[in-house]
Amino acid sequence: MTLTLADAGAESPPEADDGTWLACIECGATFPPFEAVRYTCDDCGSLLEVRYADPPTLEEFAASDDRGVWRYADALPVESGVSIAEGDTPLYEVPTIEAETGVADLRVKHEGANPTGSFKDRGMTVGVKVAEKLGVGRLACASTGNTSAALACYGARADTQVLVLLPAGKVAAGKVAQASLHGARILEVDGNFDACLDVVSELADRGEAYLLNSLNPFRLEGQKTIGLEILEQFRDGTGDLPDRIVLPVGNAGNTAALYKAFRELVAAGSLAPEDVPALTGVQAEGAAPMVEAVETGADEVRRWEEVETRATAIRIGNPVNAPKALPGIRETGGTAVAVSDAEITDAQRALARDGVGVEPASAASVAGLRKLRESGEIAADEQVVCLTTGHLLKDPDAAAAAGAEPEPVPADTEGVLDHLGE
Repeated sequence: MTLTLADAGAESPPEADDGTWLACIECGATFPPFEAVRYTCDDCGSLLEVRYADPPTLEEFAASDDRGVWRYADALPVESGVSIAEGDTPLYEVPTIEAETGVADLRVKHEGANPTGSFKDRGMTVGVKVAEKLGVGRLACASTGNTSAALACYGARADTQVLVLLPAGKVAAGKVAQASLHGARILEVDGNFDACLDVVSELADRGEAYLLNSLNPFRLEGQKTIGLEILEQFRDGTGDLPDRIVLPVGNAGNTAALYKAFRELVAAGSLAPEDVPALTGVQAEGAAPMVEAVETGADEVRRWEEVETRATAIRIGNPVNAPKALPGIRETGGTAVAVSDAEITDAQRALARDGVGVEPASAASVAGLRKLRESGEIAADEQVVCLTTGHLLKDPDAAAAAGAEPEPVPADTEGVLDHLGE
């Protein structure tokens, strides 16, 4: 089965809870949403999605005075979450990069403005609330850093034990510090992120913890609000909808989530299929299995056992949401591109010059836009949104390396003036 823009709406199955249920994206089997802990299909083992009998429209959201993720409560599986005012992140103009790339309009949706500094807060406000509803006692995740920071924070807010598995020596210090301070139990695994996810998934299957990686279908429900916000904010600023959204790809959760948001709007009659923005994924060259699949036309993504990039947040070789994300790229007329670490760093500097401070993985979206403009894949008349997923201070070492070196001067005014004169 391939997810299409026409398949988000459906008649409620008998086991639906208030018009909400879980559906397998492969075999179509359905399950009650909160009857038991469930991450994948009981029948075939494929990924699950949350489905709604009556998805709301953009017009219904516009009638709300609420802000942030819970403005979109009618499109979510629970009415409220464990919340610390996540969402409602800015959609910046970036005039220097817009002029350089030559697109008709360019905006940057900066998810680094969320409470813990990344988009992961959107998923956790929903996922941790669902965990409470299910009555689980311990939350867990594998992480390249941002997931652990968000889960630790929201788990602390919910007064629930949190366990995080990190690849030893591969996570930026700022992210480890967040998880530590919020009280998570941190295990450093002798392996990469994908090995961490293998372990934590088995722990979840054994009932030792509730998994809150993006394999969890409820977490992606919170992340789909990024797409809803982009459409509302862009239309408010330009009167139009964006032609394309360019986003970094690690586990491909955001690609899958935005595609789901747009499918639901199409099902609700609020968005015409031809108006859905083209979803365009960007990966680092050293960790680009999704790009490989798009370029070769493969139906499945090949797991890369060895991955490396300075963009630690997307250093992932086995994107678990690929079965949801690949159709999203293809059905919307998007594409995927790999960029070098040098191109990522240069894009990070360019964003900083326009006043937007991001971690390296975030800058991949702008690096990808540049590359696709050069190749002609993105046209000059397009209106584009680049998604930046994490704040500059998530990886202060990378920011310092990309920035200017401090200059030693004497401790007197004349000495400073002399140095500036040089």
